[in-house]
Amino acid sequence: MALTTLTADQANARLHELTVIDVRTPGEYASGHLPGAHNIPLDHLDTALPALKAAAGRGDLLVVCASGARSATASRRLADQGITAATLTGGTTAWTQLGHDTHRPAGTRTPWAMDRQVRLAAGTLVLTGLIAGQRWSAARWLSGGVAGGLVFSALTDTCGMAKILAKLPGNQPKTADLDATLAALTG
Repeated sequence: MALTTLTADQANARLHELTVIDVRTPGEYASGHLPGAHNIPLDHLDTALPALKAAAGRGDLLVVCASGARSATASRRLADQGITAATLTGGTTAWTQLGHDTHRPAGTRTPWAMDRQVRLAAGTLVLTGLIAGQRWSAARWLSGGVAGGLVFSALTDTCGMAKILAKLPGNQPKTADLDATLAALTG
């Protein structure tokens, strides 16, 4: 099945007619999202299927993430459930680079973006492995394992560490927020 994509300029021209679903973590979403976007983190997509099916019945869906990788995964998962959705090529990164408007919730503390969290965790683990390796040589395997994981991540365009970090409490939507989003999509 071919993946339907829209460029940032195409999406901007059609924004008034699209239902935008942002599959990033709540922290990433809070850092800036497309106007009118609804936040349903990728790991909550299955819970949202009935609401997404209802929204797709009323108009076209556009799935968005930071780079386009997670939104492509989400679009494929939706297609497997009979829900058609396009993905934003280049994600919110391309969107903002082209100068398109983004919204940020007023008065909220913006958590770190997922890529920054991954860099901190990976760097901390590598450094810990190197320092501990001065005393216990086996600890160097920690640094080697993280390096191998980063290479695998780059080759497969996936990130296991991001999947783990996304499960931390600060990266999870509040139940009330997710419920409100699902109600808005259903109605």
